[in-house]
Amino acid sequence: MRATLAELRTGTGSLPAAARRAVRVTLAAGLGFYGFLYGLDRPVEATYALFAAVALAGLSRIPGDGHFRARLIARLLPAACALVALGTWLSVRTWAAVAGMLVIGFCVAFCAATGPRLAGAAPGLQLLYILPSFPPYAPETLGQRLTGTVAGVLLLILAEARVLPDPGVPGYRDLAAGAAAEAARCAAALERPPHTLSGAESARAAQAAQALRPSRVGEAQRPAGPGVRERALAHTGLAARTLLARLQSLPPPEPGPGTAGPDLVRAVRESAAGTAGLLGAGGAPATDSAHLRNLQVSLARTPVTGPGPGFRNAALVELADAALVLRGAAGIAVRGRAGAPDETGPPNGQADRFWYAGEGPLRLWWYRLAGNTGPRSVHFQNAVRIAAALAVARAVAGLDSLPHGFWAMLAVLSLTRTTAVQTRATVRLALTGTLLGALAAGGVLALAGQASLLYAIVLPPLMLFAFCVGPVRGVGWAQAMFTLVIAMVFAQLAPVTWQLAEVRFLDVLVGSVIGMVCGLLAWPRGAHDELGRAVAELLHAAADDVQAATAAFGRAREGEPDQRVRHALAMAESAYAQYQTERQHPAAAPGEDWQAAMMTGHHVLWGGRRPLAAPPGPREEAVVREYGAWVATGLRRAAAAADPVHAPDPEGPAPCGPAPRGPGPADAPPVFYTAMAWLDSLTADLALLDRGTGAGAVAAAAKRP
Repeated sequence: MRATLAELRTGTGSLPAAARRAVRVTLAAGLGFYGFLYGLDRPVEATYALFAAVALAGLSRIPGDGHFRARLIARLLPAACALVALGTWLSVRTWAAVAGMLVIGFCVAFCAATGPRLAGAAPGLQLLYILPSFPPYAPETLGQRLTGTVAGVLLLILAEARVLPDPGVPGYRDLAAGAAAEAARCAAALERPPHTLSGAESARAAQAAQALRPSRVGEAQRPAGPGVRERALAHTGLAARTLLARLQSLPPPEPGPGTAGPDLVRAVRESAAGTAGLLGAGGAPATDSAHLRNLQVSLARTPVTGPGPGFRNAALVELADAALVLRGAAGIAVRGRAGAPDETGPPNGQADRFWYAGEGPLRLWWYRLAGNTGPRSVHFQNAVRIAAALAVARAVAGLDSLPHGFWAMLAVLSLTRTTAVQTRATVRLALTGTLLGALAAGGVLALAGQASLLYAIVLPPLMLFAFCVGPVRGVGWAQAMFTLVIAMVFAQLAPVTWQLAEVRFLDVLVGSVIGMVCGLLAWPRGAHDELGRAVAELLHAAADDVQAATAAFGRAREGEPDQRVRHALAMAESAYAQYQTERQHPAAAPGEDWQAAMMTGHHVLWGGRRPLAAPPGPREEAVVREYGAWVATGLRRAAAAADPVHAPDPEGPAPCGPAPRGPGPADAPPVFYTAMAWLDSLTADLALLDRGTGAGAVAAAAKRP
C-alpha cells in the first residue's frame, strides 16, 4: 500500500495511476459489499466479497497493467478459495490456527522467490487466509465465505480488465527486439571503413544495452519467473547486452590485404536483424544460424601470426558466439521449447547452454524454490520473518482473546519490513496515522450512533479517497484512511460504538510491537549483510572456476564446472534486488559497486568453457595458467573485501601490479587468444571491483599480512 519516489516520477505510482486503481478496487469492493449486504441480506458474503477485492487490489502490489493483473488474479482464484477454506477449518483451535499460520504463512511468502508477480500478490493471499482465522468460528459458513470470495475476485477481474485501462508500456521482448535491431545497425557500420563505431553509434548502442538492465525495467515487464520462456527472455537480454558490448569493443583490422572477418560481421548483422524480427513480429528469420556457425568454426581454426590478428580473430569468434546465443535464446522465448536450437554451436559445443529448454515446468519451479531454500536466501529469510510474526500475533490474539485480533495480524502483514530500521520507521508513521484515524473514526461513530445509512453513504467516497491517497502519501496516510474505512464497514455489519476505534489502535499497536520484535530477532539488517556474503561466495566460486578452466586449458573438464557459479550468481542477484529496495542504515559503506560483481559472475559463466576448444602447446598453456591463477587470486581478494567478517584471507600473491599477460609464441593457435581475451575482460572486472567495492577495500585487503 505504498509507492516509491521512483514510481511517482516514472508514472507507475503517480496520482492518475493510483486514482485509476482506487476506482477499480472501490467499484469491485463496493458492488460486492452492497449487493450482498443490502440486496440479498447476506452479511458473510458481503464481508468476504469486500475483503477479497481489497486484499488482491488494495493490499497487494501486483505489477503490470489492468489486463495483466486481471489474468494473474484469475489464475490465483483457486488458491484464494483454498486459503479461505484452510483458514476456516484450522481456526477452531488456537494451536491449529497458530501452526497453520506458521506453515501457510511461510509457503505463501516464500512464493516471492518465483518472481515479482507472485511476490506482489503474496500479501493479499495472506490476508485471505488470515480473515477466516478469527471469530466467529463457523465452519458451517464455509460455503457463504467462498461465495463471497469468488464474487469479490470476479468483480475485481472485471474492473481491472474493463475500467479505466492503463496506458501500455513496452515489454521486455520489445526492448530486446530494439537492442537486436541496434546490434544489426552497429554490425552494418562495422562492415564499412574504418570498421569502428562512431561516438554517436557507440552511445546509442550503450543506451540500448542499458535499457535491458532489470533495474531499468518495470516489475511486470521483468523476466524473473522460473518458466522456460521467462528464463529464455532473461537469457535473451543478457545475450543482447553482450553482443552490443562485443560490437563496441571489436578491434579494427590491421591495414593491408586479407582483412579478417568481413563475412562473419555480415553474417552477424543478418542474424541480429533476423532476431529483431523474430522478437518483434514473431515471424521466422530469413536465414538460420548454420552459416554464421560455420564461419565461426572456420575462423576459430584459422592460424594467425602475431597478437594483432590473433586478438581480432578471438574478438570475432566471441562476437559470433553472442549472436548465436541471442538467436537461440530468442527462439525459445518466442516459441518455447519448440524454438530451441538443435545445437548450441560455438566451437566447443556447450550442450547445456540452453539447459532449461529440456526441463519440464515442475522441475524448473523446483530448481527455483530449492535453490532458495536455506538461511542464506533473502527470500527464505523474509518468509521466516513474516511467518513467525504472524504466528506470534495469532497466538497472542487467541490466548489473550484480543478483540478484533484480525487487525493485529493485518498490521504485522502490512508494516513488517525486511530490515529492523525500516520496520521501526514504518511503525512510527503507521501508529501516528492509526491514532489520528482512530480519533476521527471514534468521533464519527460517537456522533452518528447507529445511523447505518450514513455509513453506507460515506463508505464509497471514503474508500476511493483512501486507496487513491494512501499509495501516494505513504504508510501514515494509508493507515489513517484505512482505519476510517474499516470503521465504516464494521458499523454496517453490526452495532458498534466509538470504542471500535480504540480497539483498532490497540490491535495495530500489538501487531506493530510483534513485527518489530520479530524483525530484530530475524536477520535485522535485511539484505545488507547477506549481500556481502552472497557476493563473496560468488567471487570465490568464480575464482575456482577460472582457475579450473585455465588449469584444464586444452583438455576436457568433468561434470558441471560452472554449476556452483550459477547458484551463487542467482543468490547474489536476489539479495541485490532486495538490497535496492531497502533504505540502508547511514553506517552502511557508501560506493559499493555490487553490480560489478554480478557482471563478473556473468563473464565467468560466458567464457569459462570457451578456452577449451582445442589443445594448445605447452608454452601457451603456461602463459594461460599463470594469468588464470593471477585473476583467481584477485577474485578471492575481492571476495574477502566484500565480506571481511566471514571470508577467509586468500592465499597467494596479491594481484597488484601488471597482470602476467605474456604474449605467447608467434605461432600461437586461435584458442590461445580466445583465452587471453577472456582473462583480459576479467582483469577489467577486477579493476572495477577494486575501485567500487567498499571504496577501495580490495586494495586494503590485498595488503593484509
